[in-house]
Amino acid sequence: MIVRNYIDGMFRESPSTFKKLSPVDGRVVALVHEANAGDVNDAVMAARAASDGAWGGMSQRERSGLLGKVASLIEARFDDFVEAELADTGRPRAAAQEFDVPRTADTFRLFAGLAGSYPGQSWQTEAPGILAINYELRRPAGVVAAIAPWNMPMVLLAFKIAPALAVGNGVVAKPSEEAPSTASIMAEIFDEAGLPAGAFNLVNGFGVDSAGAFLTSHQGVNRISFTGETRTGQHVMRSASAMVRPVSLELGGKNPTIVFEDADIAAAIAGTARAAFYNCGQVCLCTERVYVHRSRYDEFVAGLKAAAEKLVIGAPDDAGVQMGPLISRKHRDRVLSYLEIARQDGTIITGGGVPVFGDVRDEGAFVQPTIVTDIPETSRFVTEEVFGPVCHVAPFDDEDEAVALATGSDYGLVSVIWSGNTSRALRVAGRMRSGVVWVNGWLIRDLRTPFGGVGLSGIGKEGGYASLDFYTDQTNVCVKL
Repeated sequence: MIVRNYIDGMFRESPSTFKKLSPVDGRVVALVHEANAGDVNDAVMAARAASDGAWGGMSQRERSGLLGKVASLIEARFDDFVEAELADTGRPRAAAQEFDVPRTADTFRLFAGLAGSYPGQSWQTEAPGILAINYELRRPAGVVAAIAPWNMPMVLLAFKIAPALAVGNGVVAKPSEEAPSTASIMAEIFDEAGLPAGAFNLVNGFGVDSAGAFLTSHQGVNRISFTGETRTGQHVMRSASAMVRPVSLELGGKNPTIVFEDADIAAAIAGTARAAFYNCGQVCLCTERVYVHRSRYDEFVAGLKAAAEKLVIGAPDDAGVQMGPLISRKHRDRVLSYLEIARQDGTIITGGGVPVFGDVRDEGAFVQPTIVTDIPETSRFVTEEVFGPVCHVAPFDDEDEAVALATGSDYGLVSVIWSGNTSRALRVAGRMRSGVVWVNGWLIRDLRTPFGGVGLSGIGKEGGYASLDFYTDQTNVCVKL
């Protein structure tokens, strides 16, 4: 596949290109044109013209109608999106078919509808001899830089660009260099749907000294929405602060799960296995720290070990495959370095290495699901985000200890609580230091609800009206009566 930049309604090639390699077998799956500073500048200027002109000036009904058409066109090109997603990420085919593509289409429909019903506020203001009406006016922020990660590339890009477009902004999107293909197809769809030139722009490249840095430091950008690892997010924040630009950062997580003695232990085991190993652990919401009441600890560990060892690892179309590769061999080596730390500091009870297939898959980026026990909470394996199919399991004796362990991290994205006692579950949920708390479940997401973490997990909220708030400027208009 050839992946080009898309600027001001036209696909554009660049002098510099790079290769995207399959995480399954190492073959080249895409040749990507890398945007230079001039390309990024042109994209920002095109987005500005669209927001100030045809796109921003369009009625909300028309904009929402076009985004509804985008959703339908995504569904019409279902197979193209699936194949591109599998080539870039190596996810099991069922995951792309059942989640990635439908969720992306649903996201555009959702924000097309929410923008049409976006509530404003008004107040009657009274003072001696004065009567006035104060109301809020919302307008597009202008140019939005949307920087998406590689772990769920099309879903997470849509979560940024759908609300930004819905309220009339011009968008410049930069997908991850590890997963650029679905964004290119999305550009084709925006063109086919009839969005004005410049409403959506696509620039490809890397971070430092490439498209990412050029975009986040551009003076013409009004909002920056970034999802990725914390260190890169800190660089983005520095660029935004220099320009005094609002920024939304959805960063890393070191997410805890607490399993109380009164939990449905079978459900907790199955739920934790999914939370730890889904998408090869490459979801910011995945669990990496598990704390189990001592009375159920041995039973839980044995059950989780059995669940991990039953997982079928392989390529997207392998029979019964449940877990694919990591995104790249570079990331695989990073995860393996953390497993070496775990081996030195604790006990690996299952996994801990690279599966051997005896075929081309051995050139890929596969890692076994891994469970670690008997490891100090101070170990780097426990304190730092690994972003792989790994977790450590430790016992606790009472509620206060469980809360202290769960909240003893600089990250605060999501938490999971398993308990048969609703009162206790809700009490503990209120003590968690995280943006989301799931009780007796995991990854139950409603896109209308605000999502975002605290601490090193980021700044700001995405989802529902919170997204629309971020992508608009607010003006208070006062009318004296």
